[in-house]
Amino acid sequence: MNRVADSAARAVVLLSGGLDSATALAWARREGFATYALSVDYGQRHHSELQAAARVARAQAAREHRIMRVDLAGIGGSALTDWSMALPEHSQAGIPVSYVPARNTMLLALALGWAEVLGATDLVVGVNAVDWSGYPDCRAEFIRGFEALAALATKAGVEGARFKVHAPLIAMSKAQIIQSGLQWGVDYAMTVSCYRADSDGRACGRCDSCRLRRQGFNAAGLEDPTRYV
Repeated sequence: MNRVADSAARAVVLLSGGLDSATALAWARREGFATYALSVDYGQRHHSELQAAARVARAQAAREHRIMRVDLAGIGGSALTDWSMALPEHSQAGIPVSYVPARNTMLLALALGWAEVLGATDLVVGVNAVDWSGYPDCRAEFIRGFEALAALATKAGVEGARFKVHAPLIAMSKAQIIQSGLQWGVDYAMTVSCYRADSDGRACGRCDSCRLRRQGFNAAGLEDPTRYV
């Protein structure tokens, strides 16, 4: 697919500020979409990734970048929103404690609402099922299910619009994501993936997200530009 010929094609891209979402935004831009970046302050442990999202959106010339708020910390049940829960530092069997209940469902719902206002039918999300398949909302089945929901739950869908959720990274390894992103012009030094980054965006180097990111650069044979504490 290439949308370059249709300059009016808009896409809402979920942008956390991390490696995967920055690559997904670059993919959408490469496909010729006019990109509208959406970040969500959901009660995560730090705001460094939201600051990174703003940098990435500017660098990749998103038409607009919005930050919305949802209080998922009020729900709890995740080490990313509940400070009393320890963050994982190695792989866990089953669904890890860093899973945030219903997060991708809620984030995509916000993206869907904005898309409907914009007259857009394309959503882009950087979910990945290869490096960490423990998250139920990072699977292809979830993406297809959300597309079905979008057709039923929106005025545009009822009137015949067909919403498409693009998950271009879903079957890629972390190394493949990094290699593709570099080809598409992503500056990974701008991104923050760490679960407990400090106020300057420096990564802890110990959490599982840091481990996966570092392994990805190593597997790709590339220098890791991450700033560590």
